[in-house]
Amino acid sequence: MKGKSVKLIRELVKQALSTGYLTIEAEESLRVLLRSKYYLEDFEAFINLQQAAMLGLVKQESRESLVPAKS
Repeated sequence: MKGKSVKLIRELVKQALSTGYLTIEAEESLRVLLRSKYYLEDFEAFINLQQAAMLGLVKQESRESLVPAKS
């Protein structure tokens, strides 16, 4: 397992949870990092991020670009 990749998953999740926002760049980085091996703690952090997004605690930039602007 790559130590840097493992650390980056946790860092990306921590940043998104603290800011309440997941950028498109961070989302793509997570996709790439999750294709490689990672520790259970990283998987749990990612699950926490998914739950926060479902609860509306974290907004996803990629989702915002799909929603038409309200008039």
